[in-house]
Amino acid sequence: MRTKLFLVFFIIVLHAGSHAVAQVVPPDKDEVVKIDTQVVEVPVVITDKTGKPILNLKQNNFVVYEDGKPQEILEFATTTAPFEVALLLDTSGSTRSDLQLIQRAAQNFVASLRPGDRVAIISYNQGARDSGVPAVIEVVSKLTDDRKALADALARVGTSNGTPYYDSLVAIADTVFGGKPSEQFRGRRALVALTDGVDSTSIAGFDEAREKLESDGVIGFFIQVDTRPFFEEILLGDCASAIRFSQSQIRRYYRSFGPKSNVERTEDFCKLGDFERLAISKTLYEIAEDEMNKLAKSSGGKVFAVADLSEARAAFKSVADEIGTKYSLGYYSSNNKRDGTYRRIKVELKGVPLGTSIRAREGYTAPVN
Repeated sequence: MRTKLFLVFFIIVLHAGSHAVAQVVPPDKDEVVKIDTQVVEVPVVITDKTGKPILNLKQNNFVVYEDGKPQEILEFATTTAPFEVALLLDTSGSTRSDLQLIQRAAQNFVASLRPGDRVAIISYNQGARDSGVPAVIEVVSKLTDDRKALADALARVGTSNGTPYYDSLVAIADTVFGGKPSEQFRGRRALVALTDGVDSTSIAGFDEAREKLESDGVIGFFIQVDTRPFFEEILLGDCASAIRFSQSQIRRYYRSFGPKSNVERTEDFCKLGDFERLAISKTLYEIAEDEMNKLAKSSGGKVFAVADLSEARAAFKSVADEIGTKYSLGYYSSNNKRDGTYRRIKVELKGVPLGTSIRAREGYTAPVN
């Protein structure tokens, strides 16, 4: 009898031990683990039929699709959540003489943001005289919500002859917004650029800058200053006294014709007649406008065109209002392939009045292994 009881006890213990071991077996290797999956962040602005922002929506008012497939929204931030803003001030070319106007407009912009919003200030400055570099990028202030420190930083903003615009966009993505944001700023990072968008000295190109900003989910707002009339006034006439295109600008112009074009090419500015100089200028400004609109539209941002810097203050106020009306949605893509393909995003609304409009991030490029 004792032998039978001992055998029964031994079998029970053995069974319990095997059950305990089963609890620590790692999950099947084919199981999707969300911890290492990229969160796709989607900033959204909702307006009624009159264009007025709608600010009281809930998570269940939103539906997100990726390449036509519905996604589960796991993160939601209302319009009151804070933002991180990279403020890029282009103080090159014709804007150099209006530096104080730019500083005052930027100061008003910073003051109109909400408590908790953090701002970094980026501008251009003259390169060292013996370096041969006409302009350098300067991060005048890192991200901070200290308004006095930002005012002091704005007072230090300088000017330059060249415009390393593309390089500054890359620097914003890599340096200002380098690394993952904290939880409160996820999906709530913005580039605000006061510029004509015409690059003259960058090593990087537009495609590289765009890819970096889009992969970081940065919303692009552009105050597009029309500097073309001023530029073309000093572009024509005697070669020795006229302002010159950079080599990269001339190459960008010729690339716009395509590789099979038979157009006669020269990189010697003095061999360009007035007609061709104006044609190059027109093309460069058209390229800049197209690039700004692409970045703004794909990210859910906006371009505000101004005739001159006297209108910058009102444009900055519009940007601040935009930032204060952004919702943020976050989801893990149901497509877990890391294949570098472009995924299209569409946001729809439920339970809202007719005539409601949506402006949101349009897509992103999937990471690669």
